[in-house]
Amino acid sequence: MKKFLALVLALMFVCCCFAGCGNTEKETIVVGYTIYKPMNYLDESGKLVGFDTELAEAVFGNLGYDVSFKEIQWENKYTDLNSGVIDCIWNGFTCNSKDDDGIARSEKVDFSYNYMENRQVVVVKADSTIAAAADLNGKIGLAEAGSAGESYAKSFEGVTYKSAIKQTDTLLEVNAGTADFAVLDAQLAESYVGKGDYENLKVVEALTSDVEYYAIGFKKGSELTAKVNGELDKLLANGKINEIAVKYGVENTTLKAFNNER
Repeated sequence: MKKFLALVLALMFVCCCFAGCGNTEKETIVVGYTIYKPMNYLDESGKLVGFDTELAEAVFGNLGYDVSFKEIQWENKYTDLNSGVIDCIWNGFTCNSKDDDGIARSEKVDFSYNYMENRQVVVVKADSTIAAAADLNGKIGLAEAGSAGESYAKSFEGVTYKSAIKQTDTLLEVNAGTADFAVLDAQLAESYVGKGDYENLKVVEALTSDVEYYAIGFKKGSELTAKVNGELDKLLANGKINEIAVKYGVENTTLKAFNNER
């Protein structure tokens, strides 16, 4: 009888072990993004690619997480993050700026290390006479709602400002002549302006903003911030970040040493 009970208990233990093994699903991290070449965009096959996309996959993969990407409206980024719809904002997120409410973004989210430089640029039609800030007076300008570009566009005196859902929408309006200028990230402008459907657009170099920095945004108090920073250190040291940067043509703006300038 004792042998029988021992056998039953052993079988129960084995079954429990197998059951436990069957429940070892990885935790999934949801990354919030917008379509923004070269950071996060769809290739010709419809696959999401880009510098931020691949870097996020590398970081979370090494940390033992699965990663899922969710397209968001940029102006809703804080709501989506704080409600748990997404776990982080990884999409060319300018960290050293304030929103329209005057509150620094660093007070709303926990930021990772800065990993890339960016600037805001003013885009106009190639035949536009806009060459200086004074020329924007009385003009119609637009930027993505909730973006650093929005604050920069509104900083020019006499501008009639309109908001757009996406940065790429601002280029469409300037191209169509329904706006005189657009303000957007230099990283995105580099990928579109003067090329293809936007061949007749140009950047007004004299109106470029001061340097900005991209970082990854996490909910305040998130344990992910320190984990991701640790992995970024490793990927910088082993050359993986530079490898991805070269692939997407952003090696000249990717930081070679992290900083936390806000």
